[in-house]
Amino acid sequence: MENKKEIIIEFNNFEGKKFKAGVSPLDVANSVEKSAVKKSVAAKFNDKMIDLTEPLYEDGKLELVTYDTPEGMEVYWHSTSHLMANAIKNLFPEAKIAIGPPIEKGFYYDIDYKDSFTPEDLKKIEEEMDKIAKQDIKIERKILNKEEAIKHFRKLNEDYKVELLGEIEDNEVSLYFQGNFSDLCRGPHLPSTGYIKNFKLISLAGAYWKGDEKNKMLQRIYGISFPEKEKLENYLNFLKEAKKRDHRKLGKELDLFSFHNEAPGFVFWHPKGMIIVNEIYNFLRKVYREWGYKEILTPVLMNEQLWRQSGHWDKFKEEMYFTKIENINYALKPMNCPGSILIYKNRLRSYRDLPIRYPEFGHDHRNEKSGVLHGLFRVRAFIQDDAHIYCTPAQIKEEIFTLIDLTTKIYKIFGFDNYKVELSTRPEKYIGSIDMWNFAEKILSEVLEEQGIPHKINPGDGAFYGPKIDFHIFDCLMRGWQCGTIQLDFAMPERFNLEYTDKDGAKKKPVMIHRTFLGSIERFIGILIEHYAGDIPFWLTPVQVMIIPVSEKYHNYALKVYKLLINNNFRTEIDLRNEKVGYKIRESEMQKVPFMCIVGEKEITTNTVSLRKRKSGDIGKKSLNELIQFFEQEKGDVFSLIKKGE
Repeated sequence: MENKKEIIIEFNNFEGKKFKAGVSPLDVANSVEKSAVKKSVAAKFNDKMIDLTEPLYEDGKLELVTYDTPEGMEVYWHSTSHLMANAIKNLFPEAKIAIGPPIEKGFYYDIDYKDSFTPEDLKKIEEEMDKIAKQDIKIERKILNKEEAIKHFRKLNEDYKVELLGEIEDNEVSLYFQGNFSDLCRGPHLPSTGYIKNFKLISLAGAYWKGDEKNKMLQRIYGISFPEKEKLENYLNFLKEAKKRDHRKLGKELDLFSFHNEAPGFVFWHPKGMIIVNEIYNFLRKVYREWGYKEILTPVLMNEQLWRQSGHWDKFKEEMYFTKIENINYALKPMNCPGSILIYKNRLRSYRDLPIRYPEFGHDHRNEKSGVLHGLFRVRAFIQDDAHIYCTPAQIKEEIFTLIDLTTKIYKIFGFDNYKVELSTRPEKYIGSIDMWNFAEKILSEVLEEQGIPHKINPGDGAFYGPKIDFHIFDCLMRGWQCGTIQLDFAMPERFNLEYTDKDGAKKKPVMIHRTFLGSIERFIGILIEHYAGDIPFWLTPVQVMIIPVSEKYHNYALKVYKLLINNNFRTEIDLRNEKVGYKIRESEMQKVPFMCIVGEKEITTNTVSLRKRKSGDIGKKSLNELIQFFEQEKGDVFSLIKKGE
């Protein structure tokens, strides 16, 4: 490439201005529009992310990246992870550093060290980070050939960096230096350590090198940082609130579920937890009946040939469980679609039969690594509220319009009013033809445009058999959770040679729509528990009413109220223990029972109950008839909110 003495750079509102070759983005901004530098942490040059200090040698378009953007915060967190590694090396010179990326919220670094880090160590590391940040050490990028970089890290005894370099095919690599610290990294990074102002090391965890349990277990230190102190304080308050709402803690306290070493990653549902599961089933089954679904159930174990034909073998083989039956390989299903397809193929289909909608509460299994298991959020066995719709090409849009409407209504019923939509497109590994994919993506895009639904394109994140519309709900802490999905699939019908007879007698291929409203039932219940901090809505909560007699002589009347409520289908318990009323009330409050009926002499005389509401206290006396009416109103008819035409 020709060496230029001058280059032309477009920046902000300036069409183009000449600069000496080798000028940095910071130099450009300071000479053209100094105020633009404020909040800047990196730059984009011709759409490529670069350091603010990187020399520019060609014409192009320059943008500054600020820390109040997702890309900017990623740079900020990445540089803070290097700051933390720098501090660790200063304090613990024998420690070896592995990888330290930015993540969705903050950063981590994996460290190999002979002793286990303690909370006291984290405080020391924070103090050392603060010293390095205040020294405002310049962060510099250097390009080395691979062999030079290997020699550099061998000299430092950084074995993990040497291993990573051995896997890189390029002859040149970039290293970042800040004082006595260096790291292998693509960047970009902040110009100096002084940019990093407010940080906190959050937690410690174990992590296998490269996520492989055959490799050495490293120590992972998580942290967070922000340019503004207020944002850090807000985030730490958020973490405290999230900890209070942790579904693993609440699940144990409310006796909903448990996990055991005898089956790691598999949920043991307790009676109260099963009530929530079954109430969700009951609600969805009403939806299915109303909207023309016919429920199916397929085996959890099917042979290898089926999974090869569907494409799951290539995509999910490492995550599947296998066994042999009479020398034939079988696998526990990771997804439900192939079983549904076999039911469709079981007899001839006519265009008059379509659309066919097969829902299934399918029991799926995935061989997740032990290090990623996380309560109900990441398990090895889960139930999907899955459905597969077989329709003609002409029916696609109407089916998807209905699914979008149903999905959003269902979220509102469960208390999730905020959600966002993404259109996920063709991944690197896919089945089917490019034309098939382009057509499917075009249809989904048109549906979202015609419905006026704001959405973001999520490139390359489609299912391996088709593009999809994903729904991300937001809980009360504004955390996003991907739950519902609508996937448009032309590839599976072709692979399995699915057919229907059209009006003209010709054999044609149906289109397959895969959909879930909630996704994994386990995961969704975990989200519900944290969203409500365990105060599950009345219609869904395991125990709706607690009957509390003030002493033993009122047990018979308490039993009369109990039977009345049970006979009217309210989930009711009665506390006949020889304990003080105040103690029983506190216990009921802690178990997050929405209502308590206190009964004593006055209540027997007037054929009433004293009604208490959790967190609100006494709400007055109710006759037994009034009590039933009151609870009927509390329960409501959630299904009525989702009937056709409403």
